[in-house]
This record gives sequence, structure tokens and C-alpha cells, in this order.
Amino acid sequence: MPVKMQLARIIISELTENQVIYLQEVDGQREFPILIGIFEATNIDRRVKEEYVPPRPLTHDLIVRVADSLEAKIESVVISDLSEHTYYAQLNLRKADGELITIDSRPSDAIAVAVTFSPPLPIFVAEHVLDEATSAPF
Repeated sequence: MPVKMQLARIIISELTENQVIYLQEVDGQREFPILIGIFEATNIDRRVKEEYVPPRPLTHDLIVRVADSLEAKIESVVISDLSEHTYYAQLNLRKADGELITIDSRPSDAIAVAVTFSPPLPIFVAEHVLDEATSAPF
């Protein structure tokens, strides 16, 4: 069963290409890092801090607008797998007729979409991913 998580920290460093976000269990203490790119980290950070609203839609805004125009509701993000140090995620969308659609995504993009909403969309992590991510060295 997926575990509800929250964005705990965003670490942005101009000295490295990889930035780090930490997800923390909502009803627990487990936490793990995900390496992401500078563009995604900056976008997530700005949205969380509500510092900047771009004058034109960014890619993550575009995804939300496309879903809206198709009368689909983005419901949640699920980090569904971890393989060879790479996380896999899904955006869960509900069509107007009630059908649930899952869209393959990078976790950074899915989380960036989640934080475009106020409040942010729920973020879940599959239990086996959380077990592996919290037991593996970073």
C-alpha cells in the first residue's frame, strides 16, 4: 500500500548539477533523498515558497492546463519503483467519466506538477520503494 509523503527539504547548490529533494513520511519518520535537475529544483522551490509566478506557463503549468482542457483531474503523484538508483513515478489523472489514468513521469516532474496546486497534490511512495530508499546509502 502506498505511503503518504510530504516534501521535507529542497537543497539547491550552484556547485553541482544534481540538486536534492527530500520526501518525508507524513505519519512516520522515514525520509529519503531524490536527485533532480536544477530547473526542476528551482521550479519546485519557487512554488513552495510562493516567491514567483511566471508570466507565461512553464512545462508543469502546461501539463495542468492540458489535463484541465481535457476535463481530467490530476489527483496524486505516486513514486512507484526504484531500479538501479533511478526512481519512477506516475501522475494519476481521473477522466470526466471516472476512469483513472496513470501517466509515467520522472519524480521531479510529477512533484513539480503537484506543487503547482494549492494545496499541493498528495504524494505517495510505494512501500517497497520506501523500504529500499531508506535502507540504501545515499
